Amino acid sequence: MTSNDLEVNHVDFPNADVWVGLDIGKAEHFADVLDDDGERLFATSVINDEASLRGLLKRATRHGTAAVAIDQPGSIAQLVLAVCTTQGIPVAYVPGLVMRRAADLYPGESKTDRRDAYVIADTARTRRRQVTWLDTSSDELLDELRVLNGYDTDLAVDATRTASRLRDILCSVSPALERVFGDQLAHPAARAILASHPTPTALRAAGPSAILSLALAHAPRVGARLATDIGAALDAQTVILPAETAKGRVIADLARELERLHQRRDDLATEIEAVFNAHPFGPLLSSIPGIGARTGATILAEVGDGSGFANGSKLAAYAGLAPVTRQSGTSLNSETKSRRGNHRLKNALFLSAFCSLRSPDSRAYYDRKRAEGKRHNAAVMCLARRRCDVILAIISTRTAYQTRLPATLEPARKAA
Repeated sequence: MTSNDLEVNHVDFPNADVWVGLDIGKAEHFADVLDDDGERLFATSVINDEASLRGLLKRATRHGTAAVAIDQPGSIAQLVLAVCTTQGIPVAYVPGLVMRRAADLYPGESKTDRRDAYVIADTARTRRRQVTWLDTSSDELLDELRVLNGYDTDLAVDATRTASRLRDILCSVSPALERVFGDQLAHPAARAILASHPTPTALRAAGPSAILSLALAHAPRVGARLATDIGAALDAQTVILPAETAKGRVIADLARELERLHQRRDDLATEIEAVFNAHPFGPLLSSIPGIGARTGATILAEVGDGSGFANGSKLAAYAGLAPVTRQSGTSLNSETKSRRGNHRLKNALFLSAFCSLRSPDSRAYYDRKRAEGKRHNAAVMCLARRRCDVILAIISTRTAYQTRLPATLEPARKAA
């Protein structure tokens, strides 16, 4: 799923007696429609346009109250979800991996759209309590936030890939320079120097004073040290490696592209912050220690209004923060961290928990977990799990977070 997908909530299952399984495609979907006993009513391919989808749903509802099940709620399914919303038809999400595992329970080994659609419909029919029902309610700011978060994620991936490519080709020109610039590519000074002087020959031609001036212009605090490190790297290698000129053109181009990506992310961060603060839940989430605009936007985009989660335990399980029990006879009895769940939400909660350690109440909880023998990451994960309860409480009550100081700090606060 991408970050512009609809919010996935565990809402109550509908009282449907007609099940429309859709194997989602870009140009067309294949539909298999079952009754409540699992008998096929009809099967057909449907063009991904409004008229065809409305015709399918109209035909299905002639047989009873319909529910739709899909195997992915991403961009190519948005029209399906919108049409179902206008007609008040609930939509279930059966993840592809779940669908493929369920397919092993049915006869045959073929992989066809028709068979997949049948498995999707039958899985929703027989597992209506377990499948995930999508919340298709419209929230313009929330939808905008999801789109922007998704774009920001794409830009971050592009920046990482560009930086990795830049480091690789820079190493083929001068390993010493790669060691200097490699970990500094997130800094504009490093990108500016490589865009202007991408090779050892170009750096020597520019001279120490020009490099120092350029470094100080973009990094007043660390520019001198960066210029010194570059000079030391140039002294460490006097041999010129093959194709330096051609590689230099690529290095300069990659440095400029990396600068563009970082600038676009900075601009996008401002836009995300504006949308986040404009949402009614934005200021509430911002009141929680450790949650800023970027992490708050991610949490809000994934949790929404929180109505799909009965309690913090459900939200923690959805985020993959709940421990997994592994038990088998007397040989195995332990709890391990989950590798499933919504990784975007999990990462945002973990990061916000780590950033909240300066808050007295968060620090007290962290210290208590450390005293119980938990390592640093496990203690932060416990704090992140605790935040699931806090977030749901704040959203449900529409009340900002109130810091609760540990008992040992109460007298000091009263004295102040």
